[in-house]
Amino acid sequence: MAVGTLTAVPVPAPRQINRAVAGVAMALGPFAALPLAAAAGLIVLGGAAIGLPAAAVAALALGAVALGSRGLHLDGLADTADGLGASYDRSKALDVMRRGDSGPTGIATLVLVLLVQFGALTGAISAGHGATAAVVAVLCGRCVLSLCCAKGVPSARPEGLGATVAQSVPRAVAVLVFVVAAGLATLAPGLPWWRGLLAVAIGYGAAALLLARCVQRIGGITGDVLGGCVEAAVAGALLATA
Repeated sequence: MAVGTLTAVPVPAPRQINRAVAGVAMALGPFAALPLAAAAGLIVLGGAAIGLPAAAVAALALGAVALGSRGLHLDGLADTADGLGASYDRSKALDVMRRGDSGPTGIATLVLVLLVQFGALTGAISAGHGATAAVVAVLCGRCVLSLCCAKGVPSARPEGLGATVAQSVPRAVAVLVFVVAAGLATLAPGLPWWRGLLAVAIGYGAAALLLARCVQRIGGITGDVLGGCVEAAVAGALLATA
């Protein structure tokens, strides 16, 4: 479930999907995203080795991650922005998010967040630690899924991906994922220990702000909200490494 939901890697469908399976899948999000993180890191290393401009390498790395996840999280970010910008009425906001198209608010948000990610990764590449920054940011983005699906965070709808995974991760597990992510980030090669820790903290902070806003405005999470939180965390982590 983790690999099939978060990446484009073809895997068999889960034999069953229940609350326990969903919780484990969300906690294993960073492991499922390891191929995406590795691809981004290798692209940065390869681009630097052959002398490509930092901006071009950053765009290729971010594009590979988007391709490897079928653009799922980017789509979620745009839909979430459209919903939050559409109306203070919960039902109307959820209806806007359910549609398949993207409005001006969603498109503007998508462009701006991608520009932040692109600019930050370009800065990290120019500073000589782009590969590490890309790997840390991609994995941090998937770590926050356990936060979004922790006990106490409701689903905004009675159906859909959000309803399947909402409150499926015990709080202790969500805290453990954060602690492990922060601890491993302090060992990230090419970065001072505090910079890796800061990347995870800012990534989680960005996702938590968006999550809190969605709980307040639409009553909880949806699949789109999860995608938006992933992209927010990636942007925050990259900024910390820029």
